[in-house]
Amino acid sequence: YLQDSRSDQIRNTVREFTLRNDYSFFNQREKTGLMRNIIIRNSSQDEWMVIVVFQHEDESRIRDLMEFIAGTFPFITSLNFVINPKVNDTIHDLNIRCYSGRDHIFEKLDGLKFKIGPQSFFQTNTAQALELYRTALEFASLKGSETIFDLYTGTGTIANFVAGHAAKVIGIEYVEAAISDARVNSALNEIGNTMFFAGDLKDVLNEEFIALH
Repeated sequence: YLQDSRSDQIRNTVREFTLRNDYSFFNQREKTGLMRNIIIRNSSQDEWMVIVVFQHEDESRIRDLMEFIAGTFPFITSLNFVINPKVNDTIHDLNIRCYSGRDHIFEKLDGLKFKIGPQSFFQTNTAQALELYRTALEFASLKGSETIFDLYTGTGTIANFVAGHAAKVIGIEYVEAAISDARVNSALNEIGNTMFFAGDLKDVLNEEFIALH
């Protein structure tokens, strides 16, 4: 119910192309096969991000598929690919390559603009995320003088959302690319009372850090 019908068009068309052209598919047990998975994200601003995940390098096949996707779906805002030879499917520590368009998309929540990169977490159900943030803000009953710690801040969505209701907001996140986006998002919305730090929470959030902030 959440996915736009164009998501099905993209994934089914990619499936047909790779089957027709004898691309190999990743086998979790054998750890072999080129085609691993595909990530499709879209925003309420009608911006689309597609990330094709390959298991290993294959320059000609990767080029052919990416060119096919770009030509078939010109509405894609950000077309990317990544090589993931690991056992797990996470891509936050890998080199994402932007094939066409820009390397990010934008989303809007309650008048705030958010930049979302390929390695950045953002709530998949944007409309419900807005209700979630509003409810959290209501429960917090902020007076405007508080310092807020937004742990696992991602792209700083909640941090920036509550910044206008607090004295200062500190966001901490493990993924450095997400923290870069969080800082950009504060700048985009002219928010000046946020600070973002990249690192493992158990290392960053120590007594000295808490005392400092």
